[in-house]
Amino acid sequence: MLIDDTPSAPVAPSGQFLRNTWYPILWSSDLAPDQLIGRVVLEEPLVFFRKDDGTPAAITDMCPHRFAPLHVGRRRPGDRIRCLYHGLEFDATGACVYNPHGDHRIPANSSVRSYPMVEKHRLLWLWMGHRTPDPALIPDFSLLDTSPAEALTPFDYITMKANYELITDNLMDLSHTAFLHEGLLGDHSQTSGTVDVKQAGNAVIVSRYNRNVPAVKVYDMLFRQDGKPFDFWDTMRWDAPGCFLLDTGVHAPGETQEQGTGIWAVHLLTPETPTSTNYLFSAVRRRPENGQPPTPDYVAKIGEMRRFIFTSQDTLMIEAQQAVLSSYPARTAHAALFSIDAGPARYKRVLRALLDADGQ
Repeated sequence: MLIDDTPSAPVAPSGQFLRNTWYPILWSSDLAPDQLIGRVVLEEPLVFFRKDDGTPAAITDMCPHRFAPLHVGRRRPGDRIRCLYHGLEFDATGACVYNPHGDHRIPANSSVRSYPMVEKHRLLWLWMGHRTPDPALIPDFSLLDTSPAEALTPFDYITMKANYELITDNLMDLSHTAFLHEGLLGDHSQTSGTVDVKQAGNAVIVSRYNRNVPAVKVYDMLFRQDGKPFDFWDTMRWDAPGCFLLDTGVHAPGETQEQGTGIWAVHLLTPETPTSTNYLFSAVRRRPENGQPPTPDYVAKIGEMRRFIFTSQDTLMIEAQQAVLSSYPARTAHAALFSIDAGPARYKRVLRALLDADGQ
């Protein structure tokens, strides 16, 4: 069924970035004490490192002398990075604190910008806006802190050559699993499932239920591994601009979620550029006592399967979408809308309002 083409309808990505918000950059375990990691965030080259006390720091990844990337330099004591090109050293505030040449004078224009960072929920979060950052604004992913290690899939990431809003559209409309992930996550019989959209503050929650549908591989693996039909649900929570928590699982037809099992799936998007996005993901076993136990090999297999789905199926489709949008901007300014687009339409309204207020 078509729905009305309104100003709140999903359209081509705006290319704008929300700046006064927390962005998930790295899994905590990915940044070792002496490591330097370069990333592009909102079109800004940044280098990430840990200070001597272990807390994360971020400064511009560009020496102001000859613009060499600092992430190929050396981590030095005193919260410093040494540029590999000419040996200039910068501290965690971005100040140039040492010039090994001549009289050691440091010119006035030798500093780079630093950015607030915090470590929370096994993640490193970055703030790039002009407002005072408040760690309480970080979405709740505390299940990553409290879940036992054997219930956690690997902390993984990929980079998609696409705008983060295209990936958000994909995650806020999981009806695509019936076709793009047919046999793994979905089946054509699931297209009749009921969809419900709610909003709590600036969070948007999209829920779906399918009753007595054929078993598909991932959910059958989580549950009874007997190939029999089941009921399955998925509830996706979106927090702007790109933080998602999916509660999804299965139970026997006619039973309740408490009698079933599944996973909580974490999806975290941080834009690099208007056409590339860093994508962090992991998952936690939900009620494993009602399904297959979360042994290390079993949970690793779930992680491997999710990575395969994201890299070989979602990435293929979303990067192809981006290519079409980039090639034909005038023809893709507006989209035909269906009932399945209720989730994307709602989050886009919220996101546009936040973008409008971001510079105030």
